[in-house]
Amino acid sequence: MAGFTFACAISLTACQKNDFYKPNEDQSPEIKAHAEDQNRVSSDMDDLTNEVNAALESTPTFSGRVQTSQQVNSVCGTTSAVDTSNNTWKITLTYNGNNCFNTHHRTGTIILSTPAGTRWKNAGAVITVTLQNFKVKRLSDNKSITLNGTQTLTNVSGGLLVNLPNLQSITHTTASNNMSITFDDNTQRNWQISRKRVFTYDNGIVMTIHGTGTNGNITNAAEWGVNRFAHPFTTSITQPLVFRQDCSGRLTAGEIKHQGFATATATFGLNANGAPTGCPGAGTYFYKLTWTGPGGNSQTAILPY
Repeated sequence: MAGFTFACAISLTACQKNDFYKPNEDQSPEIKAHAEDQNRVSSDMDDLTNEVNAALESTPTFSGRVQTSQQVNSVCGTTSAVDTSNNTWKITLTYNGNNCFNTHHRTGTIILSTPAGTRWKNAGAVITVTLQNFKVKRLSDNKSITLNGTQTLTNVSGGLLVNLPNLQSITHTTASNNMSITFDDNTQRNWQISRKRVFTYDNGIVMTIHGTGTNGNITNAAEWGVNRFAHPFTTSITQPLVFRQDCSGRLTAGEIKHQGFATATATFGLNANGAPTGCPGAGTYFYKLTWTGPGGNSQTAILPY
C-alpha cells in the first residue's frame, strides 16, 4: 500500500433553512474557502489512513502475516516503534519528514493501538488511531493544518491489501467523533467522520469511498461539524468517490453534496471543459463546483485538483 496515495474529497456545505442561510447574499468567497479547507483535511486524513494500513500490514504481529521482520518500513518520513509487551499492543509512528511524493512535510505522532492478540487480517479487527499534533505542511505553498484526536479503523471484511488480487474485495470503515483541526490562521474546529472504504482489484487497486453517517435528516454523511467561519456543515457522498492505482492513485470519479450555510455540490473526474475524462496521467483533473448564488441563481466553477 506504500506509495498508494489518494487525492481527497473536496467539500463545502449545503443549504438548510437556518440563521446562516442568506439567499440574497453572495456566499461564493466562503464556499470556495471552505472547499479548500475540506479538500486539505479530507486528503490529509485519507493519506494518513493509507499509511496506517501500510504500517499494520508490514508488522507481522499486528497483520497476522508470516514474516520474520518486525520492522515498519513502509511509511516515508517516519521512525517507528512496536510494543507488544503489554495487554495493549502499539505501533508508534513519529513523523518528521516528507511523504513519499515529496509534496507534503509532516510532523507529530500517530499511535496505533489494539488489544493484545488482535490480527488486522481478521474480520472485525479494530485499531484505534490516535493523532497527536499531526501537522501537515503543503510544500507548494507552505500552508498547513494540524490534526488531533482519535479514529476507529475497522477491517469489516477481513483480509489484507497485499492479497487483494486474490480476493473479491476488502472493506474498511473509519469513524471519529472528536477530530480537532487547527487551520493555519489558528482557527480550531471539531469535525466528525464516518466513512467506508471498499477495495477491489482492476489493473491495480481500486478504492471507493462512501459516507456512512447520519446527521439529523442527512444520510450518507462523510464529515460534519463547524467550518472555520463558525458555520455548521454536513458533507455527504452522493456518488462513491473512486480512486485508481492505475491512475497514480488519483480521484477519478464521484460526487459530494454539502449542506449547512449554503448549497453546493462537487463532481470529480472532469476535464477543463467540465466533461468526464480518462486518466490524465501527470496532467490536471478538474471538478465542477455548483452552488446557489444571490436570488437563487445557480453558479458554476470548473476548478483543478
